[in-house]
Amino acid sequence: MPRQVHFYDQPERFVAGTVGQPGARAFFLQASARGRITSVLLEKAQVAALAERVEQVLDEALRRSGGDADIPQTAPAELIDTAPLDLPLEQEFRVGTMALAWDSVEECLVVEAQAVVESEEEAVEDEADYYDDEDDENGPDMLRVRLSGAMARVFAKRALDLVAAGRKPCPFCNLPLDPEGHLCPRANGYRR
Repeated sequence: MPRQVHFYDQPERFVAGTVGQPGARAFFLQASARGRITSVLLEKAQVAALAERVEQVLDEALRRSGGDADIPQTAPAELIDTAPLDLPLEQEFRVGTMALAWDSVEECLVVEAQAVVESEEEAVEDEADYYDDEDDENGPDMLRVRLSGAMARVFAKRALDLVAAGRKPCPFCNLPLDPEGHLCPRANGYRR
């Protein structure tokens, strides 16, 4: 099947969101513009890493420009998006590899999320390589989004808040607590 590249240049909305209860949530990246919606599935750790790296890239771009780049120091309050994911929520693919870049000419952040690439010898889900030949029609599907500095800050804030809103940590071992408790290693395996 030929490669699909879902491209959004300054979308109306680009957010991280979840479906399900803490402890059993599915994490999504979702871009939307002019009635078109693209949703991709990823892991909680990928959302956290992406949000942290977005903040780092924006801070570095602002530093290198001497403060001249159109990047706010924090997410503008008037742009913060707390709405749920748009429906219909149809997963295009599972994210394997992500890439970020600051385009200093256009003054925008480019976010790319590629589908998991399965090895021909073994179908192991976490065996992925970044595939950057965008002209190859047989490459993995990709979501590419170009964001202004302000929209990138808003994305990062929402994503970090989303990750932090998970299960409360155990006061003894700091592992996530399930509603029915967990086997705590600091309590010699007794349920807390």
